Amino acid sequence: QVLSLVIPTRLQRATQKVLHRLFHTRSHLFTVLHVALEVAVYAEYTWEVFPYCWELEFHLLLLLLPYLLLAGNIGCFVLCSRADPGTITKSNHASLMKMYAYDGALFQKGIQCPTCNVEKPARSKHCRFCNVCVHRFDHHCVWVNNCIGAFNARYFFFYLFTLTVTAATIAIITAAFLIQVVLLTNMMHGSYIDDQGQEQAVEIRFLIQHLFLTFPRIVFMLGFVILLTLLLGAYCCFNLYLALTNQTSNEWHKSRRPGCSHHPTLQPCDRQVVYKNIYSKGVWMNLKEIFKPPTVLEKEKK
Repeated sequence: QVLSLVIPTRLQRATQKVLHRLFHTRSHLFTVLHVALEVAVYAEYTWEVFPYCWELEFHLLLLLLPYLLLAGNIGCFVLCSRADPGTITKSNHASLMKMYAYDGALFQKGIQCPTCNVEKPARSKHCRFCNVCVHRFDHHCVWVNNCIGAFNARYFFFYLFTLTVTAATIAIITAAFLIQVVLLTNMMHGSYIDDQGQEQAVEIRFLIQHLFLTFPRIVFMLGFVILLTLLLGAYCCFNLYLALTNQTSNEWHKSRRPGCSHHPTLQPCDRQVVYKNIYSKGVWMNLKEIFKPPTVLEKEKK
C-alpha cells in the first residue's frame, strides 16, 4: 500500500516538473519541433513535388521560390530569436521610463516588479519564461524561444510574413501539380465500379481518395500546408492590425478584460466602458514605431 501511494506521487511530481520546464521556462522543444516540421515539408517538396513539377515543365523560378523564401525566413528567425527584445536593466531603466506615458488603465504609475525590484515602465511586462521585464512587451513566442518586444517586433513580423508566404507558395505549387495530373489523365471524365458493381461517374470524393492513394505523402503535405497557411495568415493579419493601431498582444488582451477603462473612476458602475488607446499616432507613425523603434535620444530631441 505504501508503494502504491509513493510511486504515483513521484510520477506526479516528475510530470509536474516536466510540464513546468516546458510551459513556464525557456525551452528549445518547440524550436526543435518547428525546425523538424519545416525540414519534413521541404524534404517532401524536394524529393517528390519538385521532380514531378520539373517533368511537367513548371517554370524553374516558380519551383525555386520556396527555397528563396526559406533563406529569408531563416534569417528573420535567427534575428528574432537572437535579438534583444528590450530587456529592462538598471542601466537603461531610467531612460525607458521616459519612453511612454502611463494611460492610467492598463499601465499605472508606481507599480514595482516584485522579481526585478524596479518600477515598471509603461507598456512593459515581466516575462515568466525569460524572468526579465521587457520594454513594450508583446508576448513570449515559444517557436523562436524569445520574447517579442520593442527591438525585435519587426523581425517577428517579417518572420511571420515569410513563413506564411512560404506555406502558401508550397501549397499553390503542390495543388497546381495535382490539378495538372488530373487534367492530363482526363480523370474527371472517367468512371469507376462501386462496391455494388455499379458504374459511377468520378466525383470529388473519389478523386481525392485516388490522389491520396497515388501520392499519399504529397496529399498529406498539401493538407498540412493549407491548414498552416490559413492559421498563419489569420495570425499575420492580426499582427498587422496591432501594428497599424500601435497595440501589443498583451495590451489587446488586457484591454478586453471586464472593467478596463481609460478613466475608470469617471465611468458609471452600470455602464460598459471601452478602452481608449492613447499610444496610437496614426497609421504611418504607428508602423514607423514598429519597424524603426524610437530611442530616448530621438524622443528628447522631439
